[in-house]
Amino acid sequence: MAEKKLPAQKQMTGMLGHPVAGNPIDRMFDAVYAHYGLNWTFWKSDVRSADELGTAMAGAQALGYAGYAITVPYKIEAVRHLDDFDEDVRIMGATNYVTIEDGRFVGHQNDGKGLVKAISQVTDIAGQRLVMLGSGGSGRAMAVEVARAGASGVTIISRNETTGREVAAIVERGTGVPATWQEWRGEARIPQGTGIVLNATPLGSFPELDMVPIDIESLTSSMTVADVITNPRITPLLAAAAARGCAIVDGVEMLVNLACQIFTAWTGIDPDPEVFRIAVARALAE
Repeated sequence: MAEKKLPAQKQMTGMLGHPVAGNPIDRMFDAVYAHYGLNWTFWKSDVRSADELGTAMAGAQALGYAGYAITVPYKIEAVRHLDDFDEDVRIMGATNYVTIEDGRFVGHQNDGKGLVKAISQVTDIAGQRLVMLGSGGSGRAMAVEVARAGASGVTIISRNETTGREVAAIVERGTGVPATWQEWRGEARIPQGTGIVLNATPLGSFPELDMVPIDIESLTSSMTVADVITNPRITPLLAAAAARGCAIVDGVEMLVNLACQIFTAWTGIDPDPEVFRIAVARALAE
Protein backbone atom coordinates (compact mmCIF):
# COMPACT_ATOMS: atom_id res chain seq x y z
CA MET A 1 0.00 0.00 0.00
CA ALA A 2 1.45 3.36 -1.05
CA GLU A 3 2.20 5.81 1.72
CA LYS A 4 -0.37 8.56 1.90
CA LYS A 5 1.26 11.96 1.46
CA LEU A 6 0.03 14.55 3.93
CA PRO A 7 -0.47 18.13 2.73
CA ALA A 8 2.23 20.65 3.55
CA GLN A 9 1.74 23.09 6.40
CA LYS A 10 -0.31 26.03 5.27
CA GLN A 11 1.57 29.23 4.50
CA MET A 12 0.73 31.65 7.30
CA THR A 13 -0.25 35.31 6.86
CA GLY A 14 -2.20 37.51 9.23
CA MET A 15 -2.94 40.79 10.94
CA LEU A 16 -1.70 42.38 14.17
CA GLY A 17 -3.82 44.97 15.97
CA HIS A 18 -6.20 45.68 18.85
CA PRO A 19 -9.09 45.04 18.75
CA VAL A 20 -9.44 42.78 15.71
CA ALA A 21 -12.50 40.63 16.43
CA GLY A 22 -14.93 42.57 14.23
CA ASN A 23 -12.67 42.84 11.19
CA PRO A 24 -13.70 40.52 8.31
CA ILE A 25 -10.23 40.50 6.74
CA ASP A 26 -9.37 36.92 7.75
CA ARG A 27 -12.47 35.39 6.19
CA MET A 28 -11.93 37.49 3.08
CA PHE A 29 -8.31 36.43 2.58
CA ASP A 30 -9.01 32.76 3.37
CA ALA A 31 -11.79 32.71 0.76
CA VAL A 32 -9.53 34.29 -1.86
CA TYR A 33 -6.66 31.90 -1.05
CA ALA A 34 -9.11 29.01 -1.59
CA HIS A 35 -10.38 30.55 -4.84
CA TYR A 36 -6.85 30.55 -6.27
CA GLY A 37 -6.05 27.08 -4.95
CA LEU A 38 -3.40 28.30 -2.51
CA ASN A 39 -2.56 26.29 0.62
CA TRP A 40 -2.42 29.55 2.60
CA THR A 41 -4.27 30.86 5.63
CA PHE A 42 -4.83 34.21 7.37
CA TRP A 43 -4.81 34.58 11.15
CA LYS A 44 -5.98 37.65 13.09
CA SER A 45 -3.95 38.28 16.25
CA ASP A 46 -5.07 40.64 19.01
CA VAL A 47 -1.91 42.24 20.39
CA ARG A 48 -2.90 43.73 23.73
CA SER A 49 -0.31 46.51 23.99
CA ALA A 50 2.46 48.29 22.09
CA ASP A 51 4.95 46.68 24.49
CA GLU A 52 4.06 43.28 23.00
CA LEU A 53 4.13 44.34 19.34
CA GLY A 54 7.83 43.60 18.76
CA THR A 55 7.42 40.15 20.30
CA ALA A 56 4.38 39.46 18.11
CA MET A 57 6.26 40.51 14.97
CA ALA A 58 9.24 38.32 15.87
CA GLY A 59 6.86 35.43 16.56
CA ALA A 60 5.33 35.75 13.11
CA GLN A 61 8.80 35.59 11.60
CA ALA A 62 9.68 32.51 13.67
CA LEU A 63 6.48 30.78 12.53
CA GLY A 64 7.34 31.34 8.87
CA TYR A 65 4.76 33.99 8.00
CA ALA A 66 5.00 35.44 4.49
CA GLY A 67 3.74 38.73 5.91
CA TYR A 68 1.03 40.38 7.95
CA ALA A 69 -1.18 43.44 7.96
CA ILE A 70 -0.83 46.06 10.68
CA THR A 71 -3.99 47.73 11.90
CA VAL A 72 -4.99 50.20 14.62
CA PRO A 73 -3.45 51.24 16.92
CA TYR A 74 0.01 50.05 15.83
CA LYS A 75 0.60 51.49 12.35
CA ILE A 76 3.02 54.11 13.67
CA GLU A 77 4.54 51.99 16.46
CA ALA A 78 5.36 49.13 14.05
CA VAL A 79 7.75 51.30 12.03
CA ARG A 80 10.46 51.17 14.70
CA HIS A 81 10.52 47.37 14.47
CA LEU A 82 11.12 47.29 10.70
CA ASP A 83 14.41 46.45 9.00
CA ASP A 84 13.47 48.35 5.84
CA PHE A 85 10.48 50.19 4.37
CA ASP A 86 9.24 51.77 1.18
CA GLU A 87 9.16 55.47 0.34
CA ASP A 88 5.55 55.89 1.46
CA VAL A 89 6.37 54.60 4.95
CA ARG A 90 9.32 56.99 5.10
CA ILE A 91 7.13 59.97 4.20
CA MET A 92 4.13 59.06 6.35
CA GLY A 93 5.79 57.39 9.32
CA ALA A 94 3.24 54.57 9.37
CA THR A 95 2.94 51.08 7.89
CA ASN A 96 -0.14 48.97 7.22
CA TYR A 97 1.43 45.74 5.99
CA VAL A 98 4.73 43.93 6.20
CA THR A 99 6.44 41.42 3.95
CA ILE A 100 9.04 39.11 5.49
CA GLU A 101 11.91 38.88 3.03
CA ASP A 102 14.98 36.74 3.88
CA GLY A 103 14.14 37.08 7.55
CA ARG A 104 13.82 40.88 7.37
CA PHE A 105 10.71 42.95 8.10
CA VAL A 106 9.93 45.25 5.16
CA GLY A 107 7.14 47.77 5.74
CA HIS A 108 4.70 49.10 3.15
CA GLN A 109 1.87 51.62 3.18
CA ASN A 110 -1.17 51.45 0.90
CA ASP A 111 -4.04 52.60 3.14
CA GLY A 112 -4.33 55.81 1.17
CA LYS A 113 -4.10 54.11 -2.21
CA GLY A 114 -7.07 51.90 -1.35
CA LEU A 115 -9.05 54.92 -0.23
CA VAL A 116 -8.25 56.99 -3.31
CA LYS A 117 -9.36 54.20 -5.61
CA ALA A 118 -12.61 53.77 -3.68
CA ILE A 119 -13.40 57.50 -3.67
CA SER A 120 -12.50 57.84 -7.36
CA GLN A 121 -15.21 55.32 -8.20
CA VAL A 122 -17.74 57.82 -6.79
CA THR A 123 -16.30 61.29 -7.43
CA ASP A 124 -13.34 63.06 -9.01
CA ILE A 125 -10.89 64.08 -6.26
CA ALA A 126 -9.08 66.74 -8.31
CA GLY A 127 -9.81 70.27 -7.11
CA GLN A 128 -11.83 69.20 -4.06
CA ARG A 129 -11.05 70.06 -0.46
CA LEU A 130 -10.73 67.18 2.02
CA VAL A 131 -11.75 67.32 5.66
CA MET A 132 -10.39 64.37 7.62
CA LEU A 133 -11.69 63.47 11.07
CA GLY A 134 -8.88 61.99 13.17
CA SER A 135 -5.10 61.99 12.86
CA GLY A 136 -3.95 58.42 13.51
CA GLY A 137 -1.67 56.15 11.49
CA SER A 138 -4.26 55.31 8.83
CA GLY A 139 -5.31 58.91 8.46
CA ARG A 140 -1.88 60.31 7.67
CA ALA A 141 -1.50 57.92 4.73
CA MET A 142 -4.98 58.70 3.47
CA ALA A 143 -4.54 62.46 3.70
CA VAL A 144 -1.30 62.28 1.74
CA GLU A 145 -2.74 60.09 -1.02
CA VAL A 146 -5.87 62.23 -1.45
CA ALA A 147 -3.58 65.27 -1.74
CA ARG A 148 -1.46 63.44 -4.30
CA ALA A 149 -4.64 62.68 -6.25
CA GLY A 150 -5.25 66.39 -6.76
CA ALA A 151 -7.14 67.67 -3.72
CA SER A 152 -6.92 71.45 -3.44
CA GLY A 153 -6.44 71.44 0.33
CA VAL A 154 -6.68 69.31 3.46
CA THR A 155 -8.11 70.16 6.88
CA ILE A 156 -7.37 67.78 9.76
CA ILE A 157 -9.94 67.87 12.58
CA SER A 158 -8.74 66.05 15.68
CA ARG A 159 -8.56 66.30 19.44
CA ASN A 160 -4.82 65.60 19.51
CA GLU A 161 -3.05 68.79 18.47
CA THR A 162 0.38 67.17 18.25
CA THR A 163 -0.63 64.44 15.79
CA GLY A 164 -3.05 66.75 13.97
CA ARG A 165 -0.35 69.31 13.21
CA GLU A 166 2.08 66.51 12.39
CA VAL A 167 -0.28 65.06 9.76
CA ALA A 168 -0.85 68.52 8.26
CA ALA A 169 2.93 69.03 8.05
CA ILE A 170 3.41 65.62 6.43
CA VAL A 171 0.81 66.46 3.78
CA GLU A 172 2.39 69.82 2.94
CA ARG A 173 5.95 68.46 2.98
CA GLY A 174 5.12 65.37 0.95
CA THR A 175 2.75 66.89 -1.62
CA GLY A 176 2.91 70.68 -1.55
CA VAL A 177 -0.87 70.82 -0.97
CA PRO A 178 -1.86 73.28 1.78
CA ALA A 179 -3.01 71.56 4.97
CA THR A 180 -4.23 72.87 8.31
CA TRP A 181 -5.24 71.47 11.69
CA GLN A 182 -8.49 72.34 13.46
CA GLU A 183 -9.29 71.40 17.05
CA TRP A 184 -12.19 68.99 17.50
CA ARG A 185 -14.51 70.48 20.10
CA GLY A 186 -17.93 68.98 20.73
CA GLU A 187 -19.69 68.34 17.44
CA ALA A 188 -17.28 69.17 14.62
CA ARG A 189 -18.73 71.48 11.98
CA ILE A 190 -17.70 70.70 8.41
CA PRO A 191 -16.50 73.93 6.74
CA GLN A 192 -18.37 75.27 3.72
CA GLY A 193 -16.60 74.48 0.45
CA THR A 194 -15.60 70.99 1.59
CA GLY A 195 -15.88 68.39 -1.16
CA ILE A 196 -14.85 65.19 0.64
CA VAL A 197 -15.31 64.25 4.31
CA LEU A 198 -13.37 61.27 5.67
CA ASN A 199 -13.88 59.57 9.02
CA ALA A 200 -10.46 58.15 9.91
CA THR A 201 -11.43 57.31 13.51
CA PRO A 202 -12.68 53.96 14.91
CA LEU A 203 -16.02 55.56 15.84
CA GLY A 204 -18.96 53.73 14.31
CA SER A 205 -17.45 50.25 14.33
CA PHE A 206 -19.14 47.09 15.59
CA PRO A 207 -20.29 46.45 18.29
CA GLU A 208 -20.52 49.96 19.83
CA LEU A 209 -21.75 51.66 16.63
CA ASP A 210 -21.02 55.12 18.04
CA MET A 211 -22.00 58.13 15.98
CA VAL A 212 -19.09 60.34 14.97
CA PRO A 213 -19.67 63.65 16.82
CA ILE A 214 -20.17 66.08 13.96
CA ASP A 215 -22.83 68.65 13.16
CA ILE A 216 -24.89 66.68 10.67
CA GLU A 217 -26.53 69.89 9.47
CA SER A 218 -23.12 71.01 8.16
CA LEU A 219 -23.14 68.14 5.61
CA THR A 220 -24.51 69.19 2.23
CA SER A 221 -25.61 67.14 -0.76
CA SER A 222 -22.56 68.31 -2.75
CA MET A 223 -20.23 66.45 -0.38
CA THR A 224 -18.91 62.91 -0.60
CA VAL A 225 -18.58 61.22 2.80
CA ALA A 226 -16.19 58.27 3.26
CA ASP A 227 -15.66 56.03 6.29
CA VAL A 228 -12.75 53.68 7.02
CA ILE A 229 -14.93 51.32 9.10
CA THR A 230 -15.57 47.91 7.51
CA ASN A 231 -18.02 46.42 10.00
CA PRO A 232 -20.75 47.53 9.57
CA ARG A 233 -20.49 48.54 5.94
CA ILE A 234 -22.98 51.37 6.44
CA THR A 235 -21.95 53.12 9.64
CA PRO A 236 -24.16 55.59 11.54
CA LEU A 237 -22.18 58.41 9.89
CA LEU A 238 -22.71 57.06 6.37
CA ALA A 239 -26.41 56.49 7.04
CA ALA A 240 -26.79 60.07 8.26
CA ALA A 241 -24.79 61.43 5.31
CA ALA A 242 -26.89 59.49 2.79
CA ALA A 243 -30.03 60.90 4.40
CA ARG A 244 -28.60 64.38 3.77
CA GLY A 245 -28.17 63.53 0.07
CA CYS A 246 -24.39 62.99 0.21
CA ALA A 247 -22.63 60.43 -1.95
CA ILE A 248 -21.01 57.84 0.35
CA VAL A 249 -17.94 55.59 0.20
CA ASP A 250 -17.81 52.65 2.62
CA GLY A 251 -14.75 51.10 4.20
CA VAL A 252 -15.36 47.71 2.60
CA GLU A 253 -14.53 49.01 -0.88
CA MET A 254 -11.39 50.61 0.48
CA LEU A 255 -10.47 47.30 2.16
CA VAL A 256 -11.01 45.38 -1.08
CA ASN A 257 -8.73 47.74 -3.01
CA LEU A 258 -5.86 47.65 -0.55
CA ALA A 259 -6.27 43.91 0.09
CA CYS A 260 -5.81 43.19 -3.62
CA GLN A 261 -2.46 44.99 -3.52
CA ILE A 262 -1.37 43.16 -0.36
CA PHE A 263 -2.43 39.81 -1.86
CA THR A 264 -0.26 40.48 -4.91
CA ALA A 265 2.72 41.49 -2.75
CA TRP A 266 2.50 38.25 -0.77
CA THR A 267 1.55 35.75 -3.51
CA GLY A 268 2.63 37.30 -6.82
CA ILE A 269 -0.92 36.82 -8.16
CA ASP A 270 -2.95 39.74 -9.55
CA PRO A 271 -6.45 38.90 -8.20
CA ASP A 272 -9.91 39.74 -9.45
CA PRO A 273 -11.31 42.36 -7.01
CA GLU A 274 -14.78 40.84 -7.37
CA VAL A 275 -13.56 37.69 -5.60
CA PHE A 276 -12.65 39.86 -2.60
CA ARG A 277 -15.99 41.71 -2.72
CA ILE A 278 -17.98 38.47 -2.68
CA ALA A 279 -15.85 37.06 0.15
CA VAL A 280 -16.23 40.08 2.41
CA ALA A 281 -19.97 40.35 1.72
CA ARG A 282 -20.34 36.74 2.86
CA ALA A 283 -18.23 37.43 5.95
CA LEU A 284 -20.54 40.32 6.86
CA ALA A 285 -23.61 38.16 6.14
CA GLU A 286 -24.86 40.60 3.50
